[in-house]
Amino acid sequence: MGVSGSGKSSVGLLLANELSVPFIDADDHHPPSNIEKMSQGIPLNDGDRAPWLDRLNELAKKNIPNGCVIACSALKEAYRSKLMQSIHEQTIWVYLKGTYDQIFDRMSKREDHYMGATMLKSQFDQLEEPDNVISLDISDSPDEIVKKIKLEQK
Repeated sequence: MGVSGSGKSSVGLLLANELSVPFIDADDHHPPSNIEKMSQGIPLNDGDRAPWLDRLNELAKKNIPNGCVIACSALKEAYRSKLMQSIHEQTIWVYLKGTYDQIFDRMSKREDHYMGATMLKSQFDQLEEPDNVISLDISDSPDEIVKKIKLEQK
């Protein structure tokens, strides 16, 4: 979890490959209306997110037998609770933490993504930093972050 541009997709895909489990990018499961709003620079509200979070929870439940890695912003505690509904004990959270300036710089260089750098402030405004999670600094390389996640899981 983390704000857009924190490396969730890159780290998540590497981690899923290391663990030999499916990778689910939450961005791929937004309804078209959400993508359209974000493309226009309009932040999503809780109503926009509710069906998306329900869908991700369904996917997580479906993958309980073998596990999976889901890359999702999960900015608020309420969103994380919704994502963990009925699977709380099987969930491990990893928070990819970075500064606004670090992430804005990354996003400014990113091409072909509907979430523009101008939307980053709204994500930091909504962010409720989690407790009791694996919290890692995004200054490390994705490979190094995955190594740290695996060490923390043991």
